[in-house]
Amino acid sequence: MKNTLTYRRNGDYFIPNLTVPDPTPAPLGKYGLMRRAFLQQHRPTTYTIMLLTGTLTAHLTETDRAAQQRLDILMPALAKAAGATEALKASDPMRWAGLMNTCKAQAEEMIFDELVYK
Repeated sequence: MKNTLTYRRNGDYFIPNLTVPDPTPAPLGKYGLMRRAFLQQHRPTTYTIMLLTGTLTAHLTETDRAAQQRLDILMPALAKAAGATEALKASDPMRWAGLMNTCKAQAEEMIFDELVYK
């Protein structure tokens, strides 16, 4: 696909007719939105290039999908290692909830480091 750049005259200047080729935007989840905010604030050149080439939405959707998939893999392993079992859930629900919150925080820190803030 070859893009040809066209211009329009505005007074004495020629302004390029730039358009953003963006497919139907998919709803982004938590991690996709965090990735977009990171790119906007800390990698503005990368963000702009991806936006103008039309690859931003696909990148954010893929990041969100990969992060959610990674969370689904990490949570059971971390919960098992922490001892958050169904028996503990039945006998001491507050302790189980605390362990599960700790596991989720650990998993999200890994996801942030690996996928969102790289």
